[in-house]
Amino acid sequence: MWMVGMAFLLAYFVRFYSDLPLFEIGISPVYDYYRNLSLFLNPMWVIVFWGLGLYNRRNLLGGTQEYSLIFKAVSLGIMAVVVFSFLSVDFILARGWLLIAWLFTFLFVSSGRFWIRRLIYALRKRGYYLSPALIVGINEEGRLLGEQLVGWQTSGLHVLGYVDDHVKPGTAVYKQLQCLGDTQHLDHFITRFGIEELIIATSSMTRQEMLNIFKRYGLVSGLNLRLSSGLFEIITTGLEVKEIASTPLVRVQKVRMTGMDNVFKLLLDYAFIIPGMLAVLPLMLLIAIVIKLDSPGPVIYRRRVMGLSGRQFDAYKFRTMHVNGDEILAQYPDLQNELLETHKLKNDPRITRVGHFLRKASLDELPQLFNVMKRQMSLVGPRMISPLEMEKYNDWALNLLTVLPGITGLWQVSGRSDISYDERVRLDMYYIRNWTIWLDIQLLLQTIPAILKGRGAY
Repeated sequence: MWMVGMAFLLAYFVRFYSDLPLFEIGISPVYDYYRNLSLFLNPMWVIVFWGLGLYNRRNLLGGTQEYSLIFKAVSLGIMAVVVFSFLSVDFILARGWLLIAWLFTFLFVSSGRFWIRRLIYALRKRGYYLSPALIVGINEEGRLLGEQLVGWQTSGLHVLGYVDDHVKPGTAVYKQLQCLGDTQHLDHFITRFGIEELIIATSSMTRQEMLNIFKRYGLVSGLNLRLSSGLFEIITTGLEVKEIASTPLVRVQKVRMTGMDNVFKLLLDYAFIIPGMLAVLPLMLLIAIVIKLDSPGPVIYRRRVMGLSGRQFDAYKFRTMHVNGDEILAQYPDLQNELLETHKLKNDPRITRVGHFLRKASLDELPQLFNVMKRQMSLVGPRMISPLEMEKYNDWALNLLTVLPGITGLWQVSGRSDISYDERVRLDMYYIRNWTIWLDIQLLLQTIPAILKGRGAY
């Protein structure tokens, strides 16, 4: 609550002692009243934060959804302050102070919790505060689970290995993870390694096998059972559970974005685009000159991609390849096969000297800001794909075309070209079904450090 107290007191000094022309001067504030009000209402803030789940560890570490909860909590708290001031016949709060207090409280609480979360993530990356976990089931889903959890260092889980009744103990599954044994030895593994999380790859087991595990470990103190969706959050995010005829049924929501959501997303795009374009236009001009000096050919490369509702358009990029790229690639048959499989080459001989730098720094994508201005793309969204790549997405392709593709997104901050197509599908579908304006803001903030790290940029 000290963050709220600091925000209230700073708002007091800004309102009454700053030279901002927005406020009247010559008012004699009663400092003791504002200070005592801040202290007196502390229990109220505790109740509001507790009621909205902000003391829940899941919300603290839950990402963007926390900011919407903070916004609601701060707004409710300030409303309570207004009500309390009306009940006081001796003093009326300054409206300017209320507005500044609301803004500062939101900023202070958000930033404070952000840095707490960063500290926890940093400690987890160094091996602290991790829950030992086992994955039950070795199949494609189980392998993807291991890959995702090992790669996501801030998950809070330390996966020690796999358990499966049909795989020989000692069999390597993913990197350092291997099969430890069968489910008959789960008691031994749980005791020996102090397992706190048991993650079940549901598609690897029969219904009866899962029921047996629930019966044996569902009530074990200190052990959490977790079921993977079987489809890795592609269709199991954005669910609505409703009881019909005493039977809980799950409805899969189509798309999270509604009419007003699209308006908010549009406003966010232009809030960044308008000042951003003014800032980067000189840089874009410089890049265009350097490209011309480096190799013959056009400055802009147009790539035909799929947009909203399947409409095709030309996505703009700075040219990073030689114009005779096909002739160069023809000299490398192995690379041709890799290109057909992944649509990306880690060591592409077609890329120019300047192109290597532009790709590493993601500067080649700056012209896509014009695509955003034309509403063909958004700043944040699923990865744009060509008509030929649609086959890679199989039945999920139509879902992908329900929103505008983005310059950045979950795939950008998660490794870009280093992640598999299955992982790209999962990330894109997760974004579509879990979109919020806070998620877009978080991804925009995460894009800069992701670019600086350069992971998957080639």
